[in-house]
Amino acid sequence: MRSAMTRPISILVALATLTVSCATAPPQPAPPAAAGSARAEQAVTDELLASAVYSKLNADPTYYFRHVDVRVDHGVAHLSGYVWSTDAIYGARRIARSVPGITQVLTTQLELERNGRSSGVTR
Repeated sequence: MRSAMTRPISILVALATLTVSCATAPPQPAPPAAAGSARAEQAVTDELLASAVYSKLNADPTYYFRHVDVRVDHGVAHLSGYVWSTDAIYGARRIARSVPGITQVLTTQLELERNGRSSGVTR
């Protein structure tokens, strides 16, 4: 008789365990996925800003900026490459700052070329 009573009790325990495990809240979506989406949006924004700066530099009638590369990181424009005068460096900074969304312009990787020779990275 004892084994006959044990079986219904074990079935009830299994049923209760199953009910409790199904009643728990479903897992919440992981925040890193949202952070990844925000990073992707920021990357697209940075690419659009870099493209806008590059277009404005190349449209400038005064200086030749074809050898200037533009990278934007969270609204900060990084100009690299080379120009032929210090006035061109200041012009590149001015043009890059004029693009809406650019918060800062760094020209530490922009080199000054004189007579076809690099005089080093500008500061």
